Amino acid sequence: MRRANTPDGVPAPSLVYRFAAWIALTVMRLQRWRFRVEGVEHIPERGGAVIAANHTSFWDFFAVLQVPYLRLGRPTRILAKESLFRVPLFGRLIMTPTGCIPVDRGNGGDALVHAVAGLNSGELVLVLPEETISQSFELLPFKSGAVRMAQSAGVPIVPAVSWGSHRFFTTGHRPRWSWKLPVTVRFGEALFVSPEDDVVVVTKELRARMESMLAEIVAEYPDGVPSGAWWVPHRLGGAAPEHGSVERDHQATRARWRRSRE
Repeated sequence: MRRANTPDGVPAPSLVYRFAAWIALTVMRLQRWRFRVEGVEHIPERGGAVIAANHTSFWDFFAVLQVPYLRLGRPTRILAKESLFRVPLFGRLIMTPTGCIPVDRGNGGDALVHAVAGLNSGELVLVLPEETISQSFELLPFKSGAVRMAQSAGVPIVPAVSWGSHRFFTTGHRPRWSWKLPVTVRFGEALFVSPEDDVVVVTKELRARMESMLAEIVAEYPDGVPSGAWWVPHRLGGAAPEHGSVERDHQATRARWRRSRE
């Protein structure tokens, strides 16, 4: 599929963004991934919006962001951990020119300011509320940043879930050539946050919506949920780590981040 023309009045993708997108799309096209994309109508054609997505792999954000890029001609800024910007050349030549926003996991205030500025300028901003890849492939607890920035900018939150790309490349596993890999991406109905809304309550609602959406696309996945498969959640009979254990490890890691900033 060719990229749609960027609508008038909408920030256009930079040359570096187009180059990075071409590389990611080429990797997926060479393997002839079989995408099933649903809910594109929930992504606004113009104006700012937060896209909140689950995080199961090093590739899922490419699977999600190709949709507004190809279907609507819209680039998306990504909140990414600050350490990636310190990688020699990669940070200066890729992360910054593509509009990525660095996030200090111990103090995300600066990232929030930059994200809100982008949203106010009519940009799409991708947030991964779990902060890190979920090794159980189920949703971890959410941080409230997606809701807070949407509330500050007065823009909608579009929930998004994807399933399948973790079979290609995720933490703890080497990249695997994945011929004709089925990948599902679903966007849900936009969530609007008023100035009076409780951020904690809305964050719980967002997570509940995404949990339901994720359960649906996993249940409908073309390759099913084979018993004992490493990429299938433990709860569904797969060999992925047990979710409670992953969640406890994640909370311990968060505590270490906080202590390192004290």
